[in-house]
Amino acid sequence: MLKDIPISIYRGGTSKGVFIDEKELPEDLENRNNILLKIMGSPDSRQIDGLGGAVSTTSKVAIISKEQTKEWDVNYTFAQVAIDKALVSYAGNCGNISSAVGVYAIENNLVEVTAPVTCVRVYNTNTKKIIEEFIPTPEGQLTYEGDFEIAGVPGKGLKIKLAFKEPEGAFTGKLFPTNHLIDKISLENGDEVAVSIVDVANPLVYIKAKELGLRGSETPKAIDGDPTLLGLLEEIRGKAAVLMGIIEDFKDSAKKTPGVPKLTIVSAPETFLTSEGHEIKKEAFDIAVRMMSMQKAHKSIALTGSLCTSAACRIPGTIPYALVNHENLDKELRIAHSSGIIPVSIDYDLNDKSINIDSVSGFRTARKLMVGTAFIEEGDRC
Repeated sequence: MLKDIPISIYRGGTSKGVFIDEKELPEDLENRNNILLKIMGSPDSRQIDGLGGAVSTTSKVAIISKEQTKEWDVNYTFAQVAIDKALVSYAGNCGNISSAVGVYAIENNLVEVTAPVTCVRVYNTNTKKIIEEFIPTPEGQLTYEGDFEIAGVPGKGLKIKLAFKEPEGAFTGKLFPTNHLIDKISLENGDEVAVSIVDVANPLVYIKAKELGLRGSETPKAIDGDPTLLGLLEEIRGKAAVLMGIIEDFKDSAKKTPGVPKLTIVSAPETFLTSEGHEIKKEAFDIAVRMMSMQKAHKSIALTGSLCTSAACRIPGTIPYALVNHENLDKELRIAHSSGIIPVSIDYDLNDKSINIDSVSGFRTARKLMVGTAFIEEGDRC
């Protein structure tokens, strides 16, 4: 028997996901996860029997409810649905998908619209943090027309500002989950590498490209085409997860915590070509990033990853800090990724190597793609 579930599909930043009203899902987590897996068509590398797009950035779900008693407007739970495994992860948040939550709230009359901008206060249940989303609503109307562009998305759209409030320790409760600016990780091949593990908006594991024998300008295709490199990156990420206390055995990383922490390769600015072949001069950005997502190279960068990097680049002693030209660094940081550049800003105070972050902010575009009904087979387990 087919079960029908009302859904919407939204693009948020460089990600795309299924948006569902929480009341349409069962409270029981096992049953809920089974429904999400069926909707997305997992486990299957093509997700051919579902709505997933067979890459991590299009296998995402946002679960939304209107808040009735607290000081924010809507509750939002992010779910990363694995592609080739029967696994749904609620570890951490997705900043790109977050950018569409405010738009969804307006489209579904969950907030009062004001002109010329509507501020939607979103509570992310994954991180237990508030996101303030400022959405252009000229004359009190939502319009998807705009002249703002972001790298990794064709065309232009409305410029949405997202301010992640008090983002330190979003996943672990601590800015430095291991209490160290630098951690040393011993590899199975006998080598040792240095990493910085920082938790702002989402936890990231930073490693210098040179430590891996990389330039830092590699394309996702080049990274994904090197199985030995992918294995090494996942080993480092898994052992960082052990240091953070998330898992006990690094070999369980892909199964038990596939999305968090995010392994991030960083390097000093050098002129490079994007995945589309466009030249980016080194003077145009402050640091280069190649991020991993669900054991594959991210096609651009997670917004939460860029926000975390903005903070890490301002803390003396971290690996990203050592790669940035601080003479030109103001509140905005320009991060180069494989698809282009993303600017992010931070409101913070730094004293005696400690940092107090009020908010980290970035800009995205988002839009509604469709509203309809998803159909799944009832009763069968994935």
